[in-house]
Amino acid sequence: MNAEVEKRIGKNIRALRERADMTQEVLAAKLQLRGCDITRSAVAKIEVGQRHLYPDELILIKEILDVSFDELLS
Repeated sequence: MNAEVEKRIGKNIRALRERADMTQEVLAAKLQLRGCDITRSAVAKIEVGQRHLYPDELILIKEILDVSFDELLS
């Protein structure tokens, strides 16, 4: 994936997470409960575009934050 696209998506995830009044640690814990092996540090790296976001993670983040794919990807 393009680095600029990853940064934009990461920025969207952070904004949506904060809008949901959720910390990175809570988001990571919710992802872990749904079977995703991820840490708070990995969430932080995703949000700044330093780590690739896998499709299964994207789907779970969408569900946890209760947002559309358009909101995540735009």
